[in-house]
Amino acid sequence: MSWFLLVLAGVFEVGFTTCLKLSDGFSKLIPTLGFAVCALSSFGLLTKATEIIPLGTAYAVWTGIGAFGTAVVGIYAFSDPADTMRLVLLAVLIGSIVGLKLVS
Repeated sequence: MSWFLLVLAGVFEVGFTTCLKLSDGFSKLIPTLGFAVCALSSFGLLTKATEIIPLGTAYAVWTGIGAFGTAVVGIYAFSDPADTMRLVLLAVLIGSIVGLKLVS
């Protein structure tokens, strides 16, 4: 259950980073509210997950999921670059997250 909460926390991290971009410096109400809800949810779930999962592992997985997800959203929604090396390194990031789960 803790790993599920941790993955969900990572998904909410992608939500708050996306809303951060859409909020235009917190000048747009709906994305700003989305940011607040996603950030609070993400940190709350991360806190709950660290009751079982070691802090360093949980933080690495949480930031990895957030970084990967945010990069994918950036590529698809905001026309961020998607060159080969970037995609390879994102795949390595996912491999690292899976590896942390396997050794935990």
